[in-house]
Amino acid sequence: MRVFRLLERPNAQPVHAREAEGGWEEVRREGLRFIPAGRRFAGGRILAPVDPRVLFCVGVNYASHAREFGHEQRPWPTIFHKSPASVAATGDTVRLPRHLRSDKVDFEAEIAVVVGEDIRNATPAEALRKVLGYTCSNDVSARDWQKEWGGTQWSRGKSFDTFCPLGPCLLTADEVPDPSRLEIRLRLNGVTMQSASASEMQFGVGEILAFLSGSSTVPAGSVVLTGSPAGVGMARTPPRWLVPGDVMEVEIPGVGVLRNPVAEEAT
Repeated sequence: MRVFRLLERPNAQPVHAREAEGGWEEVRREGLRFIPAGRRFAGGRILAPVDPRVLFCVGVNYASHAREFGHEQRPWPTIFHKSPASVAATGDTVRLPRHLRSDKVDFEAEIAVVVGEDIRNATPAEALRKVLGYTCSNDVSARDWQKEWGGTQWSRGKSFDTFCPLGPCLLTADEVPDPSRLEIRLRLNGVTMQSASASEMQFGVGEILAFLSGSSTVPAGSVVLTGSPAGVGMARTPPRWLVPGDVMEVEIPGVGVLRNPVAEEAT
């Protein structure tokens, strides 16, 4: 089932529902408030499908992305974090930071994994059984902060407000028996910049979760960004940095399109 999080009207509480033939059906999960079947939502705003407790990220996980930067495969996944406050929804504007200015903001389409149960010391197969679902994500990155300034500020350069769009919905794990078959692409102003299959990952979803869970609890409600394929703006000649007026679209078939325009942060 595909789970949406919707805001029906200003100041309303978020509710969860699944899209079904003829309307919306309620989702009986974790005490959430539900949308009655068939209810219509004219003007309702789609929110991010999850408010993550923790945002784990995997760096340089696609072989194609590693090659475009001349990296060899490492023995373990490279892990960093984004702030949960950076989450944005489909339709939200990604804001280019101006208070801590960046002139090298990049796009990175990624498959995001939503964890449904605590994971600790799990095998890859055990970890996969605790996945709630999958959604589109965009690991928006200020490359100058990430790689040049202040001693390479990975988390700082990736945690500005709006730098983690998620959505538009959650494709639940029962619909994805083999996550390596998922495909992901990113279009910038309608032009495809990234396109890959999850089978190209150097570390699959189960391996990533098992590694994260070693002697450490991965809490339910965590989101794991699994890495981005080749084609990012930084690797192009000349580099293609985001500018006001750009529109990014991340798509995973079965999940939908995560669409975000770009503008400067208000000063």
